[in-house]
Amino acid sequence: MSSLRMPQSLTKRLKFETGEAVLRYELLEEQAASLGRMGDKMEKALAALAADAGSEARPELLRKAADAVWCFFVQREVLGMRDRMAVIAQYAIPREVLNRIGAR
Repeated sequence: MSSLRMPQSLTKRLKFETGEAVLRYELLEEQAASLGRMGDKMEKALAALAADAGSEARPELLRKAADAVWCFFVQREVLGMRDRMAVIAQYAIPREVLNRIGAR
């Protein structure tokens, strides 16, 4: 009596999920979601700063924008994305915000 088994060429293509693969996927998914949340927070803070025409609230808006940009930069660096120039250009981050966090 012989037993049947799936051809080895098919088992390699199916790539059965291991616990490690599932965990790795979930970690990457959470990292992407976290970066997205930080990006949203940064966009809102920069928009609020841009909408301000020099009111008394400007120092607080500047502080919040600088904090949000710094958090976004840190999150990107944790993920291995170290080039800030594209982000600075894409979001038009004001020089006063960059000076606050010590970025060039």
